[in-house]
Amino acid sequence: MTKPWFNALLLLLPSWALAHDPIFGLGPHVLYKGGVELAAEWHGEPDSNESGLEITYGMTGDWALGAEIPLDGGDAGDSDLFSKYRFWRSDSLGVQKSAAWLLRYDGDRRTPAWVHGLAWGYESRRYYGWASIRYRLPQENGQDLKPGDAWRLDLVTGIRPWLTDYLEPDTVFMLELNGEGSQRARLEGTTLARSGGRRWFLSPGIFWTLRNFAIKAGVQIPLSQRMNDPSLELDYRARLTLEWHY
Repeated sequence: MTKPWFNALLLLLPSWALAHDPIFGLGPHVLYKGGVELAAEWHGEPDSNESGLEITYGMTGDWALGAEIPLDGGDAGDSDLFSKYRFWRSDSLGVQKSAAWLLRYDGDRRTPAWVHGLAWGYESRRYYGWASIRYRLPQENGQDLKPGDAWRLDLVTGIRPWLTDYLEPDTVFMLELNGEGSQRARLEGTTLARSGGRRWFLSPGIFWTLRNFAIKAGVQIPLSQRMNDPSLELDYRARLTLEWHY
């Protein structure tokens, strides 16, 4: 049973020990100064699977730098680099609200891109909430292909059904609404009609932690898909992440 004084103790613990981020969306969580996070990730769709290793380092208590390295045939030239800065945080008894800005460079040599994102989060002992928006600005590649600009919008809620003590296993169930869309691509100045579109997903998931180890898993179920190329419509999309902080 949770001790009556436990909520007060939460404010004295390092923020990394409490923080969660969504499975598919973007959250404002950053590491403590000098902290390291290793995350092995797997992404699956009906016809493709990808895996990668993400490494994040806490430059300060509000600023983290990281890289995502592909593990399934890519090389260092395809790695992604990112910076996340938490520019606002408000703490009260048992509650933390915060907001962060993300800058990411997607290093795929075929379609490199810059990604800007804003994330807001609410965390309490029982309930969670997140909202985020990201905008992707692709760059032209050597074949004069210019993918269309893309956006992502995420609204997420979470609940901790069992209020366990700090050192005990902890479970949070999440439900996400994920939207994404892109403009049509251009090749040598010509618009490609069978490109671009938008999709919406409803995404249940789970976040399970034990001290400094976590498992995140979820599946995206399509609600609406209006892709200009019907072959790009998905039956599902899944993600599994194993995280370790030290």
